[in-house]
Amino acid sequence: MKEQAIIKEIADTLREKLKAAALRQKAQGMLFSGGLDTSILAALSRETKAINVCFEDYSRDLPFAKAAAEFYKLDMRREKIRLDDALEAIPRLIKILKSFDPALPNDIAVYFGLSRFKQLGIKSVMTGDGADELFGGYSYMQDVEDLNLYIKRMRKKMTFNSNVLGDYFGIQIKQPFLDSEVVNFALSIDAGLKIREHKDKLYGKWILRKAFEKMLPEQITWQSKRPLEVGSGTSRMRNFIAEKITDDEFAGKRKEYPIKFFNKEHLYFYEVYKDTVGSIPKVSSGQKECDGCKAGILPQAVHCKVCGWVKL
Repeated sequence: MKEQAIIKEIADTLREKLKAAALRQKAQGMLFSGGLDTSILAALSRETKAINVCFEDYSRDLPFAKAAAEFYKLDMRREKIRLDDALEAIPRLIKILKSFDPALPNDIAVYFGLSRFKQLGIKSVMTGDGADELFGGYSYMQDVEDLNLYIKRMRKKMTFNSNVLGDYFGIQIKQPFLDSEVVNFALSIDAGLKIREHKDKLYGKWILRKAFEKMLPEQITWQSKRPLEVGSGTSRMRNFIAEKITDDEFAGKRKEYPIKFFNKEHLYFYEVYKDTVGSIPKVSSGQKECDGCKAGILPQAVHCKVCGWVKL
């Protein structure tokens, strides 16, 4: 009973802090996947304009987004990305972000969502940035030995490409999960309440789900985590990109370039980077060398913004 009382107190406080943050960071629109994080923000802020981005006719997000939008009576638009438009946008996106991170399909969805908001005259857009990082939402976090310490270290260097893209489109990005009150409280919550079992299945963001389970439909609360590129379908671009590079060409260019490529699309993104941005930034004073591309990164960094190399 004592543990349950503690969990209830933490959940109640988290709910109140997020509600206050959503009101402080109210926006005209929302990038809406129908996932846990944006559904919570919809429950708290009741935004009237939302955009759900999907690739071609494929979207794992769409059924959840439709259900949540109907539940909260959101004015939701579906922004459909065609393959040709996505491929055409890649050089612009890489030039804006100055990165060939293989996670770029995530950013493609954000790029097209914000582009549509720009056309609609929307000046501020809310996102669910920060929830996964602060509440153990990524699957790899289940294997981190000291998750409390890892999240605290991650917090010091968290950045989000939505902010860069927002600046590009002249749109203010609102991020309630990154409100200082929410961040400080999230850091005080033990990792054992962030990754925990529910009905014999291990979930990230467990305490976040518990805090809002009475405000959300059950299918939304206990849905599995879908990376943005998977939910929107932009991950399917990878197959089309990979087909542009033969196995022999990939093997040869891995020897030619001093970069540790994850896969063929990583090579593809790099060659676009080389043509649009130029050379990789060298190590400067106070920096260390990235293991993946030899760019200069901060000594405490575990992720290279240039190539996407991650070190746990």
